[in-house]
Amino acid sequence: MPVPTRSWGVLIVLCGAIFLEGIDVAMLNVALPSIRADLGLSTGMLSGVVSAYVLGYGGFMLLGGRAADLLGRRRMFLLWLVVFLLFSGLGGFAEEGWVLLVARFVTGVAAAFMTPAGLSLITTNFPEGPQRNRALLIYAGTAAGGFALGLVIGGLLAALGWRWVFFAPVLLALAILVAAIPLIKDRGDRAEGSFDVAGAITVTGAMILLVYGVVRLEHPSDGPLLTMGAFAAGLALLALFVAVERRSASPLVRLGILRSGPLVRANVMAALLTASFFGFQFLVTLYLQELRGWSTVQTGLALLAAAADVVLAPTLTPWLVDRYGNAKVVLGGLLSGLLAYALFLGVGLDWTYAAMLPSMLLIGLMFAFVYGPLTIVATDGIAEHEQGLAGGLINSSFQFGAALGLSMVTAVNVAALGGATDAGAGLEAMRTALVVPVTATLLAAVIAVAGLRTRVRERALSTI
Repeated sequence: MPVPTRSWGVLIVLCGAIFLEGIDVAMLNVALPSIRADLGLSTGMLSGVVSAYVLGYGGFMLLGGRAADLLGRRRMFLLWLVVFLLFSGLGGFAEEGWVLLVARFVTGVAAAFMTPAGLSLITTNFPEGPQRNRALLIYAGTAAGGFALGLVIGGLLAALGWRWVFFAPVLLALAILVAAIPLIKDRGDRAEGSFDVAGAITVTGAMILLVYGVVRLEHPSDGPLLTMGAFAAGLALLALFVAVERRSASPLVRLGILRSGPLVRANVMAALLTASFFGFQFLVTLYLQELRGWSTVQTGLALLAAAADVVLAPTLTPWLVDRYGNAKVVLGGLLSGLLAYALFLGVGLDWTYAAMLPSMLLIGLMFAFVYGPLTIVATDGIAEHEQGLAGGLINSSFQFGAALGLSMVTAVNVAALGGATDAGAGLEAMRTALVVPVTATLLAAVIAVAGLRTRVRERALSTI
């Protein structure tokens, strides 16, 4: 059955939204030094500006996914796109650090509601099978491209003035909103059931505390008791959330959905994928700017090769998925990433860009072959009334993994540096921290192999 033209228009709009989220995060990271210089922010406040978005995004993602199912996907997407637009603009007008904190936290919350709503709009507009797979691969490639291209765009905008890093997303969000209102129709397919208030409060509190604990790992010597307390309180709330869901007539997260082995494996691999990528991206940025003296624009251009998935995800990946299946394509992508990070372990202060390029291209392959297929696996076979929940789960995993990867490489880098300031010590510390993305990708590959073996065993049993 051919997909209506309107559905492809909806896909373009939703790709614009996920691209917006990707460049928004990347652009801010490039502009941080300029913001600190202009507003006179302390290191702690500057770190808080980044963490505020992560807390809002990671903390409210599951709630956002279920809200899309219960309150309407179109309504949630449009409402929170407007919130995203307004608070991104507020950040551009900030004269005090606390205004930036509020703006980034609310922008993160808005993204937490927009993202699962957008993903579930795709899965409900395209029938399960090759057409949906292709749409999801295009969507995933656009998302990953936003992270990579955002560094280049952010470098150019920061050269004009850091406030443009906040104003540019406003203009893009406005264009998406104007296109989305007539294109996205309310299909009236909301799930039945009441809103699980107790579940929403406990899981949101748990996610915020756990993400906060992860963020605090970046500062291992700064109040370790507070970090452990955040993790303990987060885990306690998570246990309470499970107890609430077992007794709820309309649970926020139907615990039975977690009995799906492919879904659980996809979510764990998603967290490990973004942990490796964002950790690596952070270390390479430090290497190029602080150890090599490259500009923000040069750094962004150096990482541009990693955005090859923008082309590969909608072209090569669908063919590979149709021919070999998601599991084998994901494993191939993870092995590409593992090789990329392993090659970079030998980095030196005199490396040319030609020596770095193989790693960048292999990372592009990894994202093209892993990000989209994992999204397909995490939503495949899920009932339509739970597509928002499935989208919230996989995006929570992506976001939590990104926060964990950044925090782990920072903690290892700081510990290995030990207060030294010379370039040689900085290089050795970076090499030590590169073990984090290598380990994360290796673990993901092991899980992918285990998933393949399980599939082979299940097929063998089904033929008996």
